Amino acid sequence: GALLALNKPPGLPVLGRPGDLSLDVLLPTLRRRLGLTAELHVVKAPAREYSGLVLLSSCYHTTKKLQQFFTNARWRGQYPATYHAVTVGVPAEMEGEICTGLRWQQQEDRAMVVPVPAPGRRSLARKDVKSTLTRYRVLSAVGGCALLQLQPRTAFPEQLQVHLTLLLCPALGDHKHSSHVGRVLGVPFFLTPETTPSRTQVLDEELLSQLALSPRQLHHLPLHIHLQELMLP
Repeated sequence: GALLALNKPPGLPVLGRPGDLSLDVLLPTLRRRLGLTAELHVVKAPAREYSGLVLLSSCYHTTKKLQQFFTNARWRGQYPATYHAVTVGVPAEMEGEICTGLRWQQQEDRAMVVPVPAPGRRSLARKDVKSTLTRYRVLSAVGGCALLQLQPRTAFPEQLQVHLTLLLCPALGDHKHSSHVGRVLGVPFFLTPETTPSRTQVLDEELLSQLALSPRQLHHLPLHIHLQELMLP
């Protein structure tokens, strides 16, 4: 009917600055190629850095109805979106939940999302901090890496990346948060964002060899988080 699904590559934003390539800029061309008379709207799409399912609609009422459904589903404790992620490291538990507060924090010349393990009631009431929850399950593990299923109950920018660092298993290609996981004698531990600036992800020689990458090419490695499935009413 009115719905159309696309598979978005990583790095493509939904909305971009004037002159930049974005999904929004491509929609009129897509509409003409498909011979659609009605304008296309974005119902649901992954963040810029993620790849995966983009849900479009050519009916305004359908768009609003589905967006309200996604909001209500989270209120009801459902998990309408399912992501897959490749992680560097394997979680200690095969499945579980990551629950923490998240907030924006200014670091030098830029803002960063940081975890707040035990947020106070006042900070939550003022909305300085948002309580977030992600359910995870290990689907496969090999060579020190894992394929995880992630189901966020809440929506906050960079939530999945931060939650994976709290599992001590940052996403492959996460050049923003992976530096917050350190290792001593092969044992991972969490480093506070205040003491560890972001940098290109560091991978061991064996994994680099499996990926057929040189250390100089690492900064081109995209974030391996993919919106795999959306639940519809």
